[in-house]
Amino acid sequence: MADIRVKICGLRTVADVDAVAASGAAYAGFVFFAKSPRHLDLATARELALAAPPGLAKVALTVNADDAALDAIIEAVPLDMLQLHGSESPDRVAEVRARYGLPVMKAVGVADEGDLAAIFDYSTVADQLLIDAKPPKSAVLPGGNGLAFDWRLVAQRRWLRPWMLAGGLTPENVAEAIRLTNARQVDVSSGVESAPGVKDHARIAAFVQAAQ
Repeated sequence: MADIRVKICGLRTVADVDAVAASGAAYAGFVFFAKSPRHLDLATARELALAAPPGLAKVALTVNADDAALDAIIEAVPLDMLQLHGSESPDRVAEVRARYGLPVMKAVGVADEGDLAAIFDYSTVADQLLIDAKPPKSAVLPGGNGLAFDWRLVAQRRWLRPWMLAGGLTPENVAEAIRLTNARQVDVSSGVESAPGVKDHARIAAFVQAAQ
């Protein structure tokens, strides 16, 4: 399974970026959402992005960000992709993609079969899809909650765009998740942490090794 591409999200230090690069992951995710323990200010995010070696894709995660917020992020931080992780409509996804000229990944929350139609809707406007566990109504965060969904819902499915499996993945279960779903890309945040927002570099390495 060496062709599996891994995204490690919620990096907060240069050491985190170094660990992700050393692990062989394909994507480094930076969170711009003030309610998250993984939130970065622009100066720190810029430092982290500049520390990323060539070939490690730098992804900015935002939640219902307006143009002013996105303008500020893109002006300050060298990025390769935008991840929209809120309730952005397909029209908003298309608008962001056209405005900034960067690939856009849209997160879609899944709890049951009724949520799958939205994946198709977004696949017509986004460059990639991130299929995540739908957060409970009481959750503060739209992702990074360590929750999984029933992976059988997306097993062996195909959409118009490349997709990434997220939600509750850990070094211990990622290989089984890939086997069940045939996902070719996976995303993790809380599953490789020792505390909220604190990345465990040994778990990052173990996660990528297990995925591949």
